[in-house]
Amino acid sequence: MTQDLATNRTPRAAPDDGKGRFATLTFERDVAAPLAALWEAWTAPAARAIWAAPVPAVTVEFLEADTRVGGREVSLCKVAGQPDIRCEIGWLALQPALRSVNYEVISSEGVTQSVALVTADIAATGDLSRLVVTVQLSSLADDMEAGYREGFGAGLDNLAGMAERTMVLQRVIRAPRSSVWGAWMNPETLPQWWGPEGFSCRTKRIDLRAGGEWVFDMIAPDGTVFPNHHLYNEVRPEERIGYTLLWGENGPKHADAWVLFEDQDGATKVTLGMALSTVAAFQGAKRMGAEELGLQTLGKLERFVASC
Repeated sequence: MTQDLATNRTPRAAPDDGKGRFATLTFERDVAAPLAALWEAWTAPAARAIWAAPVPAVTVEFLEADTRVGGREVSLCKVAGQPDIRCEIGWLALQPALRSVNYEVISSEGVTQSVALVTADIAATGDLSRLVVTVQLSSLADDMEAGYREGFGAGLDNLAGMAERTMVLQRVIRAPRSSVWGAWMNPETLPQWWGPEGFSCRTKRIDLRAGGEWVFDMIAPDGTVFPNHHLYNEVRPEERIGYTLLWGENGPKHADAWVLFEDQDGATKVTLGMALSTVAAFQGAKRMGAEELGLQTLGKLERFVASC
């Protein structure tokens, strides 16, 4: 998201004068989203994959993503006809809904183009959340400062827009992570608890693997049928799931979603994030009580795990 790919440029090697180029860049965004939603959008791998490309001409392929202190993220930024740009991020500090610090190394064709220290500070400002990102950049190629300004700026615009349509639901379940994961990623058990109170599931196809799908109907207490189609794009056992929600089999996209499973004092913290397709869809879902319905679903998961 940070490279000259924002303007379809491949960074050029700097003259061999023995001198690096240094800059401190600051980016600020006021976002109409709660701190929790902004933090999820900033850190969750599935969310970062959505907003990372600065412009439509750029494709970002994530090769590795481990958002923990000491973990790293590796991605390739691709533009047709140009060499791939490799971005490696290493997480140095993560204070939820407050601050993150990471290093970032940009390279092309095996040659390092720049290194940077990236600090993100998040705070509430009235009804908004403010994100301030400071990049301490050491550049070994021409135009990297300009590339960072354009690429990072465009990526953060994408981030702000996504955060404003992101819903975050959390619940701490008094059970080991293996048990919670097992209830979620078992094709026999998932349909038994999925959905709000009084809803049931009728499954057509279910394959809970990366590249798999779940085609099913949600049936409301009054008998109303809501066709659903989940497409799974990432499954990391006992860590996270990433999937896309469609309105019915091969229907229009409803949302991108991710689930994180974290140990917490012998229990399991489950975070369900959903980036709806548009702000209007997000606002409509909130008016319909989607947050409460989602929390009911996580409550049913907790009761199911406790009964096993």
